[in-house]
Amino acid sequence: MAGPSNAPSCRAGWEDIYAKSLDCVHCGLCLQSCPTYRVTGREQSSPRGRIYLMRGVAEGRIPLGDVVRDEALLCLGCRACETACPSGVQYGVMVERTRAEVLRAGLRDDRASRLELALLRHLVPHPRRLRFAFDLLGLAQRLGLDRLVAPLLPDRLREARELLPPIPPRHQRAAHPPMLPAQGERRGRVGFLVGCIMPELFPGTNAATLRVLARNGFDVLVVPDQACCGALAAHAGAADTAHHLARRNVAAFADVDVVITNSAGCGAALRDAREWLGDEGAPLAEKARDVSAFLDEVGLRAPTHAIEARACYDDPCHLLHGQQVGDAPRRLLEQIPGLELVPHADPGACCGAAGTYNLTQPEMSATVLERKLDSLAAVDPDLVVSGNPGCLMQLRAGLAQRGLHAEAIHPVDLLDRAYRRS
Repeated sequence: MAGPSNAPSCRAGWEDIYAKSLDCVHCGLCLQSCPTYRVTGREQSSPRGRIYLMRGVAEGRIPLGDVVRDEALLCLGCRACETACPSGVQYGVMVERTRAEVLRAGLRDDRASRLELALLRHLVPHPRRLRFAFDLLGLAQRLGLDRLVAPLLPDRLREARELLPPIPPRHQRAAHPPMLPAQGERRGRVGFLVGCIMPELFPGTNAATLRVLARNGFDVLVVPDQACCGALAAHAGAADTAHHLARRNVAAFADVDVVITNSAGCGAALRDAREWLGDEGAPLAEKARDVSAFLDEVGLRAPTHAIEARACYDDPCHLLHGQQVGDAPRRLLEQIPGLELVPHADPGACCGAAGTYNLTQPEMSATVLERKLDSLAAVDPDLVVSGNPGCLMQLRAGLAQRGLHAEAIHPVDLLDRAYRRS
């Protein structure tokens, strides 16, 4: 997209970032919604401050250097500022494109960045390679090798190990059948995005999603040739990889009217396909639905079994802010007999997971998480419910470190229990 005709001379590649920056009226309503601003109190670590930096680079007033790189990467990309913004600033798109320009300028040439980008390009989007990697991790866990080598690992790898849940056995991570038929009166047909991390770390949640959709009268297609959503690559600035994966999904889901996701980050990425690919990505963006929003729209079939527990629902950022879905999961949970939803003080704030952020920015991630854990500890629920794999891993690790007994669980796992429990 070209900038306005009256725009000053704009740095090549920054025209769209510049055009989007003009929507910001510098009102400051975003400041208190920003996790990094709340921690640092620095204007440049706020959405308004980062937009100033982006626009300055676009206009040639500010060099594209370490300060811009560091602030672009310090941002969690939670998009809470978009919810707070009265002017509709597309901040999430701007920061992703700035990260891509930072990468293109050669400003991420350290060893950790090269490793992150290599994994996101050459491991995560390739199911066979990823499955083999998780096979090795699972074997190391079962043999206790991960505990033995933990003291020898660099700090970041040791922290990554602490976040990693037990790897499910390989038979649980097997591919799903191509179609699960509807139960009872048939209401329609949907496609399901399997994802990259979900089938390896949360295969039970994927299976529960298929069962819950079928229980609600939908044939569920697990279409062949679907790809990773590209969210992690986009967040890291690897736009070429993200856009390639989006094109694969446009083709894979061409004959499906609705594409269901159970990962907030994946759903937001699919809905961003229009921004990534223009008109080519529009059909995919229009089809994408989070499972909770979809079930709320069509009307949930009543769960049959009680779950006697107190539960806090915690909003994944890319569901609440990226997809504007907040009430739907709560309405579904309220229909489970015996389940008591209890509010906590900070449900809409970021937990600090943010894709790979808890690995690349562990100090800020831990600080952001502490506020969330304080909020949950004050309520002391039995369950903490959230619909994103990164959030669930972050919350599980944080709850365990605090000594809190709450189980972190996906909403569809609870619905599945309420349909199946005897």
